[in-house]
This record gives sequence, structure tokens and C-alpha cells, in this order.
Amino acid sequence: MLLGVVSDTHGDCHATLLAARLLESLEAEMLIHCGDVGRADVVATLAAWPAHFVLGNVDHAGELEAAVRRAGKTFHGRFGSLELDGKRVAFLHGDDGRRLRETIQSGRWDLVCHGHTHEPSSERRGSTLVLNPGAVSRTCQPALAVVELPSLRVTPVSL
Repeated sequence: MLLGVVSDTHGDCHATLLAARLLESLEAEMLIHCGDVGRADVVATLAAWPAHFVLGNVDHAGELEAAVRRAGKTFHGRFGSLELDGKRVAFLHGDDGRRLRETIQSGRWDLVCHGHTHEPSSERRGSTLVLNPGAVSRTCQPALAVVELPSLRVTPVSL
């Protein structure tokens, strides 16, 4: 399975559309958005996939939840978790540094996805792969990531 991971779209529908086209060309099968969605239009732009969304520090909970539910997608609040191809995946925005550290250090997750810093990174911390796909908008280097499951092979993608 190919999992698309995006973050920090900040309501930029044009940049999100570019990201969606790239994800489509890469044949992503599911999408995780790690927060700072910004506007309901962004959710609609990503409606082609089974998609999971968490809140970022610029998101309004009620508005984002309503947009996600209208689009038939899944809203997880501040913290999301899934089991995909036998891998335990957690995702959150990352603006709560303590919660991010605790999630990573818990050893409960095979993959922890987060955003917030706008800096793409992928690193092993113990048995956990920690992935920041970077930001789709409001950055000098727009990026996203695709994760192959169950191998957890990460492919960073520049927009």
C-alpha cells in the first residue's frame, strides 16, 4: 500500500492541487494530513482518497471537522492512529512538543507522522520511524512524502 502524507497546506488550494496531482501520479492509495489544513476547500481538493485529518495550530476544530465529515473522510481531532498493513501508525501536528516526544518514545508505533516545522525529515528513533513530510504551503521548499507499507520505505517528494 502507498500512503501519501501531507501537512501544512494552510488553505492554499493551488499548492494542494499540485500535491494532489503528484499523489495521483504516484498512485497513493490513502492520505494522512498532519494538520494546519487551513480551509474547507483543501479537504475537498483531497477528496479522491480515503483520507484522515488531524488538527493543526491554525485549524478551527468545528470548521475542520464539519468539512472533513461533509467530504466523507475521517476526522481524528488532535491525534490520529491507524493500523495499516500490520503497521501501527500515529499522526499529529507536532505543535505540542511534549505529546510528540511522548508518542515517539512510547514504542507503541511503527510510524509517527507529524508536521508543524515545515522541514521534511525521516529518521529512526528506536523501533519507530518518525516522518515529517514537510509543508505544502508557506515554505521555500514545498514537499510531501509517500510511505510504502508494510516496508515503511519513505519517498520524499518536492512540489
